[in-house]
Amino acid sequence: MAARDDEGRRGAPVPSGRLARLGRMARLAGGIAGGVLAEGGRQLVRGNLPRARDLVLTPANARRLAGQLATLRGAAMKLGQLLSMDSGDLLPPELAAILARLRADAEAMPRAQLEAVLHEAWGKDWQRLFADFGWQPVAAASIGQVHRATTLDGRQLALKIQYPGVARSIDSDVDNVAALLRLTRLLPAGIDVGPLLTEAKRQLRAEADYLREAEHLQRFGALLAGDPGFVMPEVDTALTRRRVLAMSFLPGRPLEGMDVAAQAVRDRIAELLFRLLFREIFEFRLVQTDPNFANYRYQDAARRIALLDFGATRRYSLRIVAGYRTLFRGALERDRARLLAGAHAIGYFPRDLDPRYREALLDLFELASEPLLAGSRYDFAGSDLPARLRDAALALGFEGGYRHNPPADAVFLHRKLGGMYLLAARLGARVDLARLVEPHL
Repeated sequence: MAARDDEGRRGAPVPSGRLARLGRMARLAGGIAGGVLAEGGRQLVRGNLPRARDLVLTPANARRLAGQLATLRGAAMKLGQLLSMDSGDLLPPELAAILARLRADAEAMPRAQLEAVLHEAWGKDWQRLFADFGWQPVAAASIGQVHRATTLDGRQLALKIQYPGVARSIDSDVDNVAALLRLTRLLPAGIDVGPLLTEAKRQLRAEADYLREAEHLQRFGALLAGDPGFVMPEVDTALTRRRVLAMSFLPGRPLEGMDVAAQAVRDRIAELLFRLLFREIFEFRLVQTDPNFANYRYQDAARRIALLDFGATRRYSLRIVAGYRTLFRGALERDRARLLAGAHAIGYFPRDLDPRYREALLDLFELASEPLLAGSRYDFAGSDLPARLRDAALALGFEGGYRHNPPADAVFLHRKLGGMYLLAARLGARVDLARLVEPHL
């Protein structure tokens, strides 16, 4: 095999043992506490009486938190990404901004650690499987990194290789990150994130099983067969393992770089993704819930989107889908009673909810429905809707005192929908959402 020795940057080892990862968390907590004391001393010398929250949310502590979670990778980094979504309503904007740094690429693991993972997956003679293997990853994220390789018969593959220790550290990582956020008062005391953390563990365990992801990839390939708007990698079942996903390599341009394309192209990309989302909810009842922009590539010549990641795929029940159908119909018809019925069916809030909170939540649903009611193409670039949604949710939760957690299915689906709003805004796209969702209602 002609292995390309293009290591590039050296990378940082992934702490794979529980004690090593716990030690990193302890040092991080100590560093943040030290930063609080130092900043408090500086403020007192200047004659200021700072708030505790202001002492924690300093640029230095932001760097400590994001840097260590990125070094740990795995569930620690993934949880930070989950909590950082701009469409979420659980965290104050200061913390969301800190954790948003985790959406950038992670550091790659060093070559020696990578070789150990591949040895475990394919045996000591694994290099004989390939005519060429690129040591430098083409992408590095929270759970694994991606390498290109060429098979002996000339096929180009993308190999998604999981960091060592990630799967077995999920529960402890999630618990440790939550404890850290509470200890440092980065997480508001009044918010019960227990149900979300439980669901995050379940979701992350599923994402760490690449055999499961391969099944979802093949399922979506069958569901979208014949749709000219999308293309998916083909799974190489002979090389795929629980911690290594082997699939055909698909070229394409990152969607984040498509903001300079012609308006018609940007509109088409956003329309394709919204159309796919509505099919996932109402037709497939199978939703890829991760809105990370890196999950997509655009192929100019074929005018289609390559779908690359299916780890965060969730199945939705007929009851939940029927609830969302009622919710969307209520939004389109400006019918608050139907909105309320849909929210109850989804389990978004209890039937004995205080009328003040019920009306405030319905106001929030109506605000989120703004793109559906545009009457034509909604200009996402010219709208500050994500910021207004965040501010309204924070006002309800932090000032209004509303503390009910929505069901996990709703959290993950709203995360995806919010991510699509943000992607459409980044592209400067204009989309007629009502026309796309109407056939499903």
